Amino acid sequence: MGNFKEDIVKTKAFIFDVDGVMTNGGITPIEGGTDFLRTYNAKDGYAIAYAIRRGYKVCVISGGHGNLLQSRLTRLGVTKMYLNCMDKISAMKEFFEEYDVDPATTIYMGDDIPDLECMEQVGIPVCPADACSEVVEASRYISEFNGGAGAVRDVVEQVLRSQDEWAKDRRGVLGIASR
Repeated sequence: MGNFKEDIVKTKAFIFDVDGVMTNGGITPIEGGTDFLRTYNAKDGYAIAYAIRRGYKVCVISGGHGNLLQSRLTRLGVTKMYLNCMDKISAMKEFFEEYDVDPATTIYMGDDIPDLECMEQVGIPVCPADACSEVVEASRYISEFNGGAGAVRDVVEQVLRSQDEWAKDRRGVLGIASR
């Protein structure tokens, strides 16, 4: 295992938690209690969609659930997601097998105790700046940004820049070219 900057050049896949990573962790239940409002960072979302377009495998594993969450991830192009997932390690292993992904070339970004087991199984465990202390200790890289405030973009952009894959096209999240 080299240093973070040397190892990200080998990255082929990303796995993200949602609440506390793609969001600041705040959720607002919607009437009826079957779904939640979450606030996402648009730059994080763009980075995920961009990585997918550039051929990287992206998986989301989260205890979070709801149609709004699933819709957000689908819109970004995430095809492999495990929502309302209480066994993250099994989900991650299934993703590795189904997509023929090497854990050594995978980044896992988590923020709390349920992410620790998965972080131990990948080559590059990372976290947002405001992750719990146990996750910070388990991480090879701690973003300078908090969850939901650019941490995902930070990591994705660093990986793609290291592989000369960043800013190769100017399409938006939906793959439509900007003028």
